[in-house]
Amino acid sequence: MEKTVADHYISLNTDTPIWNQFFTVGPLIVVGTKEGDHYDLAPKHMATPIGLSNYFGFVCTPNHATYHNVKATREFAISFPLPDQIVLSSLSASPRCGERSDEKQIISSLPTVKATSVDALFLEDSYLYLECNLFKIIDGFDNDSIITGKVITAFVKSNYHRDPEGDDQDMINNNPLLAYIANGRFASISETFNFPFPKGFER
Repeated sequence: MEKTVADHYISLNTDTPIWNQFFTVGPLIVVGTKEGDHYDLAPKHMATPIGLSNYFGFVCTPNHATYHNVKATREFAISFPLPDQIVLSSLSASPRCGERSDEKQIISSLPTVKATSVDALFLEDSYLYLECNLFKIIDGFDNDSIITGKVITAFVKSNYHRDPEGDDQDMINNNPLLAYIANGRFASISETFNFPFPKGFER
């Protein structure tokens, strides 16, 4: 006899977005782009490697400058912030929907470093930097799009670089990772466990 969904599950109404009715875990990144004669930064949490090669993508809306900046310049930079950079990451969202000079001044006041092979900024002291050329923009997810890029240059902080001879848990314990708990919370991850892959598993 096949099992059915248990009584302690709640059926969600899919006529409206479901994502605010529970929590999910994902990364928090800051996307850097060139906007006219200045630069823009924008935090994103719907972001992921695309496959096992050097491709990376994130969700963005055409209502935000990031979308149009990437479409115009065909490049972008990705910063993976540290847990203690959560406020800086949040502040980078200030100019998302406006052009006021005080909002743009916030970006110029944030600690940033210049990317090396694309014309964009990183959030300074993030643990991972990716420099990407635009690969493809996929529109049509209602008001959202997926922006994908080919990683052409990457840098990782030395203490976040995995050592094949080292202990992964010790490394993460000493160098926590930032996670975004959608929607509206975040976590510092310092304890992890080996995943129980089945015998003979290969990617």
